[in-house]
Amino acid sequence: MAFESLSDRLTKAFKNITGKGKLTEKNMNDMLREVRMSLLEADVNYGVVKDFIARIKEKALGEEVLGSLNPGQMVVKIVHDEIVDLLGSEDAPINYKANGITTIMMVGLQGTGKTTASAKIANVMQKKQTRKPLLVACDVVRPAAIEQLKTLGKSIGVEVFSLGIETKALDTAKAAMEYAREHGYDTVLLDTAGRLHIDDALMQELADIKSFVQPDDILLTVDAMTGQDIVNVASSFHEQLQVSGLVVTKLDGDSRGGGVLSVRSITGVPVKFVGLGEKIEDLDVFHPSRMADRILGMGDIMSLVEQAQEKMDIEAANKTANRMMSGTFTLNDMLMQFQQMKKMGSLGNLMKMIPGMNQFAGQIDEAKADDKMKKNEAIILSMTPEERENPDIMRASRKNRVANGSGTTVADVNRLLNDYNKMKTMMKQMGNLSKGGMPAMGNMSKLGAMKQMRNMNKMMRQSKKGGRRF
Repeated sequence: MAFESLSDRLTKAFKNITGKGKLTEKNMNDMLREVRMSLLEADVNYGVVKDFIARIKEKALGEEVLGSLNPGQMVVKIVHDEIVDLLGSEDAPINYKANGITTIMMVGLQGTGKTTASAKIANVMQKKQTRKPLLVACDVVRPAAIEQLKTLGKSIGVEVFSLGIETKALDTAKAAMEYAREHGYDTVLLDTAGRLHIDDALMQELADIKSFVQPDDILLTVDAMTGQDIVNVASSFHEQLQVSGLVVTKLDGDSRGGGVLSVRSITGVPVKFVGLGEKIEDLDVFHPSRMADRILGMGDIMSLVEQAQEKMDIEAANKTANRMMSGTFTLNDMLMQFQQMKKMGSLGNLMKMIPGMNQFAGQIDEAKADDKMKKNEAIILSMTPEERENPDIMRASRKNRVANGSGTTVADVNRLLNDYNKMKTMMKQMGNLSKGGMPAMGNMSKLGAMKQMRNMNKMMRQSKKGGRRF
């Protein structure tokens, strides 16, 4: 994922000062040199890096930091706050009208994922923000874009308005606004045409649409894989259209992320959404402080909890959690956990959201973990209801039958049973730590979520020191 290399480099740079009792200008300069190289290698604009380092040095060498009990941690906080400022000190929500129809123009170059992003944003609006969006196919240059938007709209239950490729984009926009008024839509997203590069014809078409609809937001879609070109594209579109926000796609790819860190500082245009995958639900509202936490390896508890609330079967999860804490954890519960985890996404990405676990995320072989989970599901599903509820009855003949039925080996069955016993023990320890029981995921507060994660983290560290493996 973007920022992965940057996160690793910054974590190593901070290790040189966080363990020192006293902060000197020398070890400060050594740390800043590492931070500067980390940012430049992540493709952050040179001018942005220069100003960033200067601000950190000025604040870090002040008397308040040098005289503090833990100057190293103070420096990390300063770097964190400066990264938040780079990304945008506050969230940049959609500019919804208090009354009437909110109109949003989606603009961008061809190939940046603009049409898909339009549908993803409509999906977020409908499911999370209780809006009634209408998608409008204004890309009449590329017929495939209209069909693509219709297919995506159908998959999320959002209507797509189109007059076909024979009608000009401006006329389609005019008719769509009238249609939205007549049918009670409160939000209109106009998927406009893109080009392989910025040209006068494209900008004139967009300017004409803007002049008529007077959009509340103009969102520019940019590809995180293009690096510093994000800044160039954003500057060009912003100069001619006054773009109000960015939608960064493919942030889950191998991009270094420098363009995302540079664009707000140079253009003043905030990032509003980030695409983290190909699925229609793989789009998040952008939170600068949360992204800064993840870049510095501090995890992202709030996004993890929100993701769990959206994707997990909360009622089933609560029942299983209660059974776990009461010591009645069965293989049926373990199976449900596997199925819930698959909904949450890759294990590596989940670990990056847990404070203190980021350093272990890169050690996970995702393919092997996925293969093991599939095997474990097949093994449990091949057991009888009695065996799932009471695994202690599993003897050699039963293990052979289950292995044959699941297409695995007896060794695989034994490994699953061993993992089950370890997980059952860990759940009992978690029950003791939480004392009053784990709060239901659906009602979990921010403070409660952070407390539970800290307890889990503490338990994992203690287990590791004691030589136990889970």
